[in-house]
Amino acid sequence: MRPVLVAPDSFKGTFGAAEVAAAIAAGMRRAGLEAEACPLADGGEGTLDVAGVAVGAELRDARVEGPLGDAVDAGFAVWDGGRSALVESAQAAGLGLVAPDRRDPERASTRGVGELIMGAVTAGACEVLVGVGGTATTDGGRGAVDVVETGGGLGGAKLTVLCDVRTPFEDAARVFGPQKGANAAAVERLGARLASLAAAYPRDPRGLPGGGAGGGLAGGLWAALGADVVPGAERIADLVGLDARLGDASSVVVGEGRLDAQTSEGKVIAEVCRRARPLGLRVDAIVGRSELSEGDAAGLGLSTVREASSLDALEGAAELLGRELGR
Repeated sequence: MRPVLVAPDSFKGTFGAAEVAAAIAAGMRRAGLEAEACPLADGGEGTLDVAGVAVGAELRDARVEGPLGDAVDAGFAVWDGGRSALVESAQAAGLGLVAPDRRDPERASTRGVGELIMGAVTAGACEVLVGVGGTATTDGGRGAVDVVETGGGLGGAKLTVLCDVRTPFEDAARVFGPQKGANAAAVERLGARLASLAAAYPRDPRGLPGGGAGGGLAGGLWAALGADVVPGAERIADLVGLDARLGDASSVVVGEGRLDAQTSEGKVIAEVCRRARPLGLRVDAIVGRSELSEGDAAGLGLSTVREASSLDALEGAAELLGRELGR
């Protein structure tokens, strides 16, 4: 019997992808089905854990500047004899590092991300993957770029930015500013600041798909440091060998904290559906909350969508789905 492949993202700020995958897989097994856990990520929160485990990386600890200037404990992963490294921006500049009443996207900086990049370069990495999702910042990458430039540059290392959205650089303040604590006036000021940065960088990041990820961090790294900008979900899926695992599966269960219009803009669920479709695999979703209509979910490639907000509820929803699949 081929297993059900359980391939969720994290439920941001609530459960890690591995926790979600384990709960759903347990529910499938209670329903009498085989299940294989395959936690995924898209460049946002949890990317370091997912990718690090998949490639057998060594984690290096680092003490860096947090989004509001306080020191935070973070880290980066190295593998392939130290030639490859991964930085998760949310570890140094994440929204989860700032209490809701302290959120200040006009002040928040990505300097800590630059420190992690330089840590990876100093460790000897030839390529540094930088997941940019989930930040508290809208500094257009200025903080990270400054740290890299004043620290001696990349020394020939290649930067590859993993984006979880396709929002362009110039829209970062409007699209993401409010969730980071910006009111209407602050969004306008942030937009103006991004425009000034775009004009000052060696190349203009405006119009670059994904350039607005991480509050413009993706575009800033591209514009000032020559980084490649790629879909994070796609790159992480390749790292974990998703295609081969789909080929061995009977069906797929995906999950994320919120299923909404942004899901199709570079998120894990959309990437799994894209890869499962040519194989004729059924894909079902168990999510914390769905804001999509049945028609939109079906258009994405989902057969059913269930909601569950706790690990027990995830397991229960998975058991019900498993009984349906086993009929």
